[in-house]
Amino acid sequence: MPLLRFNMHEGRTDAEIRTLLDAAHEAVVAAFHVPDGDRYQLVSEYRSGRMIALDTGLGIARTDKVVLVEVTSRHRPEAQKLEFYKLLCQRLKDACDLDSYDVIVSFVENGDADWSFGLGRAQFVTGELA
Repeated sequence: MPLLRFNMHEGRTDAEIRTLLDAAHEAVVAAFHVPDGDRYQLVSEYRSGRMIALDTGLGIARTDKVVLVEVTSRHRPEAQKLEFYKLLCQRLKDACDLDSYDVIVSFVENGDADWSFGLGRAQFVTGELA
């Protein structure tokens, strides 16, 4: 936990997607101090015209390599989020040659009772997970 959803245009190979996911997971582990095995990632790919990501008036020129990352997580301190943004962009540039102007991140926060990792229990509530 957290759960990351990667929204992108079609066209990347399986190897390119795996490299992107691995790089993003490195940023998650480093910024949020979670165990390496704490990994939940989904990829959605969109045909041309099915994903629009403009610049919000910031003068950011996006390309067809744009990746919109949705992070669903328990509350994270602002400093961790800011570190995650920075590390994510660095790791994606180094591993995938993805420029930071093509990385958009949005957080959705929820609480302990909003997670069940199986067995019909909310492990954060039961104390099985901290």
